[in-house]
Amino acid sequence: MPFVSVRITRDGVTSEQKAQVIAEITETLERVLKKDPHLTHIVIEEVDTDNWGYAGISTTKYRKQLAEAEGKS
Repeated sequence: MPFVSVRITRDGVTSEQKAQVIAEITETLERVLKKDPHLTHIVIEEVDTDNWGYAGISTTKYRKQLAEAEGKS
């Protein structure tokens, strides 16, 4: 029974996009590893950007700094 955990930041991902990710991961496991889709579990965890760190700071702060830097260009 395959179990796949996918973690993404919570920011604008639609239900349709998540459904596509689930379908395509399931299809890949079936095609490559011959795993039964009825026994395959995919979990998508959405993490708030305040709780996701990147480059020593939260993703929220990182994106804010990036937007400010792009505004100065």
